[in-house]
Amino acid sequence: MEDTEKEQLFTRRLFEHYEKDGRKLLPKAVYFRTIEEVKAAFQKTTKSRHEYHLLGKFEVLKCGDIERLVQKRTDTTEESILYYATLEETYDIVKRAHVATGHGGRDRMEKELHKKYDNIPRHAIELYKSLCAECQKKKKRARVKGVVVRPILSNDILSRAQIDLIDMQSLADRGHKWICVYQDHFSKFCILRPLSTKRASEVASHILDIFLAFGAPSILQSDNGAEFTASIITEVAQLWPDLK
Repeated sequence: MEDTEKEQLFTRRLFEHYEKDGRKLLPKAVYFRTIEEVKAAFQKTTKSRHEYHLLGKFEVLKCGDIERLVQKRTDTTEESILYYATLEETYDIVKRAHVATGHGGRDRMEKELHKKYDNIPRHAIELYKSLCAECQKKKKRARVKGVVVRPILSNDILSRAQIDLIDMQSLADRGHKWICVYQDHFSKFCILRPLSTKRASEVASHILDIFLAFGAPSILQSDNGAEFTASIITEVAQLWPDLK
């Protein structure tokens, strides 16, 4: 599903949820009407019960030319600001939190979102995760219970090595978005290499450089999938024709 289709479906279902239970969600029309009501209530000397409720819950914060609805603060430090989001911008906000937590679970995303926003409901987080293809793949993986896994034993240095890629796209540094982790299984000696992409050609060049510096292992294993691993080996074989 394309991102635009996903956003449209997410927003439509969120509006359906709002019609049933709209306690937290604020469509744009309601959001801006609330801002005007809070501003008007602040100017009044005699206030109704509803206006006292509004002033006890909301503040209007001016960010340049834009007015934002924020939670009523007890102090004025920047760290204490909790914004209210419109229903229409909820998708982008939840998406950013999902990327920042590395496709994290509901609780991790909730913790991330509550650092800045006050009205992102748990339903919105669960809805986004249900539309995320990668999260659904993880969910569908069969879990084998009660099986004792025999540990892999190595008898010497360079008898076996492990290679894995760590996704750092949410914390990219000077164009580097991945970390290649190479570890000797016997000694646990670890080598880290920054990668700009996870293309097999780039990974293979680093692997070959490690082989030339420290020696090639008898067995190279990876958890990154058979197709990806095979493409790395193919690239290394092209760079090093004598590879067995």
